[in-house]
Amino acid sequence: MTAAQAISVGTEAEPYIAKPLTITDFVRYQGAAGDFNPIHHDHGKATAAGFDQPFAVGMLAAGVLGGYAAGWLGAENIRRYRIRFAEQAWPGDVLTYTGVVTDVRTDAAPGTREIDVELTVTRQTGGVHLRGWATFVLPAEGDA
Repeated sequence: MTAAQAISVGTEAEPYIAKPLTITDFVRYQGAAGDFNPIHHDHGKATAAGFDQPFAVGMLAAGVLGGYAAGWLGAENIRRYRIRFAEQAWPGDVLTYTGVVTDVRTDAAPGTREIDVELTVTRQTGGVHLRGWATFVLPAEGDA
């Protein structure tokens, strides 16, 4: 049985635990994205803005989360993806990426199912860094 056939409400993706975040990670992401806000890499600018230290670029984890979801159910199958930032992540934080199927609709196009998943990025403190939601279209069970 393929993973696509075994999908049902409550099916969970294998968690992904990332390495501890570093300011270098933030700078690398900023270089790729062209977003050079110094509060994400310059200690002086971050503290002047009222933070204890530089903090993670939220879209860094959002991008990893999108890749995690796509790796689970297939990039070619994704139809919607959205996120909500919840709390900041800091250098040294270890982020855990998880996903769970929340709905399976078989009234989609013939021969397909729509799969809704809830995605979460959690800090080692237990705090939620961000939440995500995605919809995938997969072959109907038995057609995969």
